[in-house]
Amino acid sequence: MNNPTLPQIQEMLNQQGYVTENAIVMSLFLAMKLGKPLLVEGPAGVGKTEIAKSMAKALETDLIRLQCYEGLDATHALYEWNYQRQLLHLKMDEGSDKTLEEKEKTIFGEEFLLKRPLLKAITHHQPPVLLIDEIDRADEEFESFLLEVLSDWQITIPEVGTVSATHIPAVVITSNRVRELSEALRRRCLYLYIGYPDFQKELAIVKGKVPEVDTRLAGQIALFMQELRQRKLEKIPGIAETIDWAMALVALHRTHLDHELVESTLGIILKDWKDIRNTQDSLSELLEKVGVKSRVG
Repeated sequence: MNNPTLPQIQEMLNQQGYVTENAIVMSLFLAMKLGKPLLVEGPAGVGKTEIAKSMAKALETDLIRLQCYEGLDATHALYEWNYQRQLLHLKMDEGSDKTLEEKEKTIFGEEFLLKRPLLKAITHHQPPVLLIDEIDRADEEFESFLLEVLSDWQITIPEVGTVSATHIPAVVITSNRVRELSEALRRRCLYLYIGYPDFQKELAIVKGKVPEVDTRLAGQIALFMQELRQRKLEKIPGIAETIDWAMALVALHRTHLDHELVESTLGIILKDWKDIRNTQDSLSELLEKVGVKSRVG
């Protein structure tokens, strides 16, 4: 759908099962309307990546994902040559009467080019959604390089020439705030912050993502997660952990929480041994706040 309206974006996200809010809908609308990248920051596991996935499904286009990591460079983000195939081609061409220059030209064709996410995005047959995930994990040099690509929408391949975008992709950039991003990147983008959901939103997400969950259990899960995040934790669980926990409890055919069940499944929502130990020590108190009776004895 080209140039969707605000209500259409809301409806499209709802159809994809993404529980949204006005700020998210408005940010997506303006990003598409203005043709600007959308920078989404927030804690891990709150649904930043899901925005891009839902957006691609809603627009009926492809999602192209560039997962960032320490040491990521332009080569891995743009393109590489298939050296093994090039060598094989040269080996097979050894007996021909072509000049060296002619042989070199044959091995720099598109059939030998391995397109990485950024090149895929600008040469796609229709405007894709380009997800640049966890940009804060890449170094500042890559961030500067990325700015050039987002500004010009063209890539220069020395052996081929300049490749300009066939279609401008919709760009979603996510960050967990592992490091501070440059002011230049922030100015280039529209900005959206997503925090941990409140009780009603988390409950709606659980019911939407795990429709078979018991109503009582869904409420207890959402309330427990709200209370848990108020504790001093090394790694605060996000909505992704909430969904995993709900799916696990449904698989166990449970309809409500109890002390033993929560204690035995804490490893689904907490990913640090100190957090698990401290939560176990105060689990009775935590469950009482959720309205779950403590075990006897």
